[in-house]
Amino acid sequence: MTNRRHFLAGIAAAGTAGTWAMQALAQTDTTESAWARINRTKVLRMGAVAGAAPYYHKDLASGEWQGFMIDFGKSLAAGLNVKLEINETTWGNSVLDLQSNKIDVFFGLNPTPARALVVDFSDPLFNNAFVLVARKGFSPKTWDELNKPDVKIAVDIGSSHDQVVTKMCPNAQIIRLEKAADATLALQTGRADAQVLAVVLALTVVSKNPTVGHIVLPTPTQATTTNLGFRKETDRQWVEYVNKWIAQTRASGKVKEVVLSNMQTLSGVKPDQVPSEISF
Repeated sequence: MTNRRHFLAGIAAAGTAGTWAMQALAQTDTTESAWARINRTKVLRMGAVAGAAPYYHKDLASGEWQGFMIDFGKSLAAGLNVKLEINETTWGNSVLDLQSNKIDVFFGLNPTPARALVVDFSDPLFNNAFVLVARKGFSPKTWDELNKPDVKIAVDIGSSHDQVVTKMCPNAQIIRLEKAADATLALQTGRADAQVLAVVLALTVVSKNPTVGHIVLPTPTQATTTNLGFRKETDRQWVEYVNKWIAQTRASGKVKEVVLSNMQTLSGVKPDQVPSEISF
């Protein structure tokens, strides 16, 4: 009987999620498509997150935006021959801003199944490998070496970092904290042997405070993709155009160039500090 209730509850949940997705799609169908609006107004609206260098950085004095996502946005707008309009948002609100048609695109979303129900995603812009910021004297070469009861790993709860550690290191002591900065502090104070972060963030942390630890890339390499998010709509022209732009940008080597340039400018990370095994 319990299994039957769980089965029926699962069907109901799936039906509800499907209904939400259909409602979201129906609502967007009644409005002008993003592709049509961009071409009519000659304005591309992108979301940006303050204080998220090297992804996004807003100069408080001048109001000027920097960061590799900003540079990618400028490149995309230039290809369309339109003006780039930058609207401040947060990582948490970006999906809502796409749904409510406040922005046309958001750079830097990870395509989780839950998000895919309510917004659309581009092809990957680049891959962001997961690495360790490890304490001095701790240099595990594999995830298996981390997956031990006496190893303490700090992560920000509910993040992609948390997800990969849960998957790869179920036997380790996982210290789940509210923010990535809290996990870094746990490493600094000796509460943890390592912190798991996407490589862009890890390099930034070590560059700002070299005493916190050193970068370790455990094998087999685990990575997440960095994608662009869009409002869900039946007209696919906007998504298809962006995917072609991504393919061209990646083929030209521009992705790596833009990422490394901003990491050096905004985070002090030199290209030779990036592990040779890492590719963007």
